[in-house]
Amino acid sequence: MTCDYFALAAPGVRSLQPYQPGKPESELRREYGLSDIVKLASNENPLGPSPRALVAVREALSDMARYPDGNGFELKTALAAKLGVSTAMLTLGNGSNDVLELAARAFLTPEYEAVFSEHAFAVYPIATQAVGATARVAKANPPDHAMPYGHDPAALLASINDRTRLMFIANPNNPTGTWLKTAELQGLLSDIPESVIVVVDEAYGEYVDPAADCADTLRWLDRFPNLIVTRTFSKAYGLAGLRVGYAISHPVVADLLNRVRQPFNVNSLALVAATAALDDVDHLQRIQALNRAGMQQLQEACRRLGLSWLPSVGNFLCVDVGRSGREVFLALLKRGVIARPVDNYGLPRFLRISIGTEAENTRLIEALTAVLQE
Repeated sequence: MTCDYFALAAPGVRSLQPYQPGKPESELRREYGLSDIVKLASNENPLGPSPRALVAVREALSDMARYPDGNGFELKTALAAKLGVSTAMLTLGNGSNDVLELAARAFLTPEYEAVFSEHAFAVYPIATQAVGATARVAKANPPDHAMPYGHDPAALLASINDRTRLMFIANPNNPTGTWLKTAELQGLLSDIPESVIVVVDEAYGEYVDPAADCADTLRWLDRFPNLIVTRTFSKAYGLAGLRVGYAISHPVVADLLNRVRQPFNVNSLALVAATAALDDVDHLQRIQALNRAGMQQLQEACRRLGLSWLPSVGNFLCVDVGRSGREVFLALLKRGVIARPVDNYGLPRFLRISIGTEAENTRLIEALTAVLQE
């Protein structure tokens, strides 16, 4: 090869580090020859998708030779009715990650900057760098804060300058599980210039206990036209494998997002599954109840083991294992348990553990106990 193709790539792409997903079960089987595996690494729904979604997918299989509805009419109509918004305010994505990318493509150029917090979701810097924009990372809360390693509104606000066009706020945040309370987030939005588009990523919103006072941003869209709220069907709705998410924003902002959206970015099976899942309230309530019980189970185990953890209103717990989180992760793999090291998020002593079924949680606890006692 005589041509330097690496040099031909855009500058942001040349230095980009790809997103690191949770280790798949198939990979662990190949590496260790294991068959009995528990995966608690990617914050997936341990109950799986709604039975209604499965029926809808089976019925749609015969139409796979046809392109999907590029506008997603049925899903948008169902979402609009559920959320109390206009369909003109909706943008569908191939997972909510896709919508985050759309926001970067629509509002960032090499002349502008995006702001997000330390220890925030890894897609924010990737989306920013891929379009050649500059990332400005705000300092997170200190370890002794009530929300350790969580977003600091004052630091986020101080990071804004004349070049800022976009701010990403995960609420609750992945991988920490921490969140901004209603007054904090509302105050921050009030102080941010209207020229800065604020993306509030609510991928874990369905898991949030109302008592936690995690902000309900949908009711603020009229007040803050620069606000984009993103959500997903990958987590509580159990459709991670089909990839479908969405954004709610001012109609003008939604129109701009839809202009850069790829045609048919949400496939036919995802569209019908998400529409059906949206109506299955019983299934959603079952996973919420399972998550509450599992969270308590893991926290009690951490107390017995003398481990601390970060506050979380998601479907995962970020645990300080008191040593290298990656070393503990590798030791757990040998026991057929997949968790998630978060050293790439600047948290080298932590493991992010997804909430599973009671049996899966028990397996994790037993394996973790054995590893820590070695």
